[in-house]
Amino acid sequence: MRPNTMTALEKSKPEEGLWMVQAPVPEIGPDEVLIRVTKTGICGTDIHIWNWDDWAASTVPVPMITGHEFAGEIVEIGKDVTGLEIGQRCSGEGHLIGTESRQSRAGKFHLDPGTRGIGVNEQGAFAQYLKLPAFNVVPLPDDVPDEIGAILDPLGNAVHTALSFDLLGEDVLITGAGPIGIMAAAVARHAGARNVVITDINPDRLNLAEHVVPTVRVVDVSREDLGDVIAALGLKEGFDVGLEMSGSQVALDQMVEALVMGGKIALLGIPPGKSPVDWSRIVFKAITIKGVYGREMFETWYKMIAMLQNGLDVSRVITHRFGVDDFAQGFSAMKSGQSGKVVLDWSGG
Repeated sequence: MRPNTMTALEKSKPEEGLWMVQAPVPEIGPDEVLIRVTKTGICGTDIHIWNWDDWAASTVPVPMITGHEFAGEIVEIGKDVTGLEIGQRCSGEGHLIGTESRQSRAGKFHLDPGTRGIGVNEQGAFAQYLKLPAFNVVPLPDDVPDEIGAILDPLGNAVHTALSFDLLGEDVLITGAGPIGIMAAAVARHAGARNVVITDINPDRLNLAEHVVPTVRVVDVSREDLGDVIAALGLKEGFDVGLEMSGSQVALDQMVEALVMGGKIALLGIPPGKSPVDWSRIVFKAITIKGVYGREMFETWYKMIAMLQNGLDVSRVITHRFGVDDFAQGFSAMKSGQSGKVVLDWSGG
């Protein structure tokens, strides 16, 4: 029997924190499905919303059920939905797109300028039930467990960034050993990169990177010079591809210097405000830079599920698991800078 109310985590007031509330179970439209949520991941975006920083205050309407990384099971289907079944396990794309823009009409859905995000602009996944357009649903194969399904969104960011350029036989530098940077290192290895180096100044994150991807070379740039690493690896001219995940201008400058002539950079990290860039150095090194936003819909989802089914293992990037009643501990772990991915279990909520 369909319940009337559900437990949810809500930004109820324009101040720090989230609050556990009882909210109405969403009513779905003809092209939507209702998903019973089993697992959710806590994202850096959720931390911004928890902290209620300037970005959150100017972007997120209150009240708002937050969260956008999830896995669950379809429990209700709109009358016009085809190809999905009640009881089907799924994750989903949290970017809700329009259909009128040039980008959407060209099939470049991830570039639609009217994109809205669940948990940011629309009621989100930190709840027992989530409504989602059937278009956005991504079925989960039996061999992809729910807790991995709950982190496919950030894994998709890593996959989209890492696969921006050909990696087979290439030497790859990743700046920023947060969970997405670490997953990008795993993807780069899986995609055939020769050397993968990941940098940070947080020893806990670097230790986690070694734990998740034992073949990666970790570098604490506060203690070790990248030039020495390049020499030790026998790279005559530097790295071929850079994946910038930190949002640090210093890291980007180091990456530019460490790349070969004609090197390529994919940028996922977001700097805090405006940053000075030495464009002449980028021009004279003939470096290609690509900005990365979200996931390609739905090529990224196809590729990452295929890789997961073919040996890609990112399970160890999940370092903390909490029942939803202990959500505050989960957010504390994420804010500590000493965690990987944090997953909340909604199955008992």
